[in-house]
Amino acid sequence: MTDIQNSIIQLRPKGWETDPEHEYFNLSTLDYCVGQVYTNYALFFKLSPQADKLKIICAIKDGLEVTLSQCRQLCGTLEEQASGGGGLCFHKTKDSTVEFHIQFLDTAEFNPGGKYQTFEALEAEHFASRALGNMNTWCVPPMTYGEKLEAQPSSRPKCAAFKITFIQGGFVLMMHHHHYANDIMGWAGELHQLAENCAAIWANPTSPILPPWDPSCLDLSRVTAPEVPEDKKVDGPISPLRHPDHKRAQWLLFHLSKTKTAALKKLASPTDGGYYVSSYDAYSALIWRLLTKHRRSAFADCVTANTPLLWGEAVDMRRRFTNPPIAPRTQGNVVYVALSSQSPPELRPLTVSQVASEAPLQKLAYYIRQLTNSVTQDSLAAALNGIAPIRDKTALFLRVDSLPPLSTFVTEWRDTRPCDADFGFGKPQALRFPFDTVTNGLVVVYPSRANGPCGDDEGNEFSIAVEMEIKEKLLADEEWNSWFDFRGVDADDMQRE
Repeated sequence: MTDIQNSIIQLRPKGWETDPEHEYFNLSTLDYCVGQVYTNYALFFKLSPQADKLKIICAIKDGLEVTLSQCRQLCGTLEEQASGGGGLCFHKTKDSTVEFHIQFLDTAEFNPGGKYQTFEALEAEHFASRALGNMNTWCVPPMTYGEKLEAQPSSRPKCAAFKITFIQGGFVLMMHHHHYANDIMGWAGELHQLAENCAAIWANPTSPILPPWDPSCLDLSRVTAPEVPEDKKVDGPISPLRHPDHKRAQWLLFHLSKTKTAALKKLASPTDGGYYVSSYDAYSALIWRLLTKHRRSAFADCVTANTPLLWGEAVDMRRRFTNPPIAPRTQGNVVYVALSSQSPPELRPLTVSQVASEAPLQKLAYYIRQLTNSVTQDSLAAALNGIAPIRDKTALFLRVDSLPPLSTFVTEWRDTRPCDADFGFGKPQALRFPFDTVTNGLVVVYPSRANGPCGDDEGNEFSIAVEMEIKEKLLADEEWNSWFDFRGVDADDMQRE
């Protein structure tokens, strides 16, 4: 570890010497319902000038080795199951390694002319993807987000990689995964396990007292339907493509303070307390309303006032398994979706005019609450049984930009709590999912930042895909601005510029 500047370390799981020659982590039935993409989670750490960078690198390296011995699917390569049943698995061999890239951009030697941002500069720009610049600087190619050949099963993609980049005043830790290996809460479980491992190593590098790990976190039987005989299988749908009517868009970053979140929740709740509305329901309803109000004019050629709108959201099922419960840090994709197009009969999709203006905000919030509550342990089991007979399940993934214009899909990450993850040498100041491509219709809800510009009133941030045609109208909307603070352009669509 003496010559580590701008190097790549091939990590092995701790205790690999006694690992089996081959391990197979079969995809669950539910894993196939997420995108064939890489995910890249960026954690931003602030450092003092006196920080011991070598010790930090050693703690993260050793912590990753422990974590890889626990989240074992991360060491694998995506390929056909050894059983020949037609499914996919992550295949880990005794010699499998995971790349850990180490990069220094904090000195004149590696950052001539101050080309790369300082931590202070990134913080001033709210850690936006645009401020980072070229994603390949911070990521391990080809593991940037987006639909690409390298992430498809036929390419036998490796599951994971990690990269730490030191900049003046701090560092960025990038955690890459194939989406088939983990949803956002699966990654959060891995993150907090990694943080606890690093903290133990930081406190006592020679003989750390490592935190426990529940092996049941690798048990995906609850989201796996029984295998269907080959003669009972059926052909499924073709892989979805981007909807041709979508228009050029940008990711815009907004902030909603805690005070305004509470006020909005009160506004969206019934005055008689007849039903429950969460903060999530309230701000989702407002976003849905005001985006629809502006989008309807931009797509007047393909929607009318009576066009039914599609609302969708990702629902973490870990907390919804109650009989019996499952481990909170369960790996894999334990996430399902609530879609208004597949809602129960009593929840007919709302129309453009209802969402844009006619329905009270309370009705929109309650509608979202009912859709969320419609996704249950039983409804998921029924869906898994419906998926099981499909021969090629890789075509089942939900591609948000395949949905028609005016669709809104929310993925909410508040419960990841990255800024609570104590690595021993510090806690992250912010989480970002750096984008260089825009997914039309998607809304990402970020957890609150540590030491954000609003202090104790710092609330959630939102990265919202907004069509360029309505951008200025939205930013000039008085109602929108009475709630949300605009924090700049998060990212441009570099793939379609």
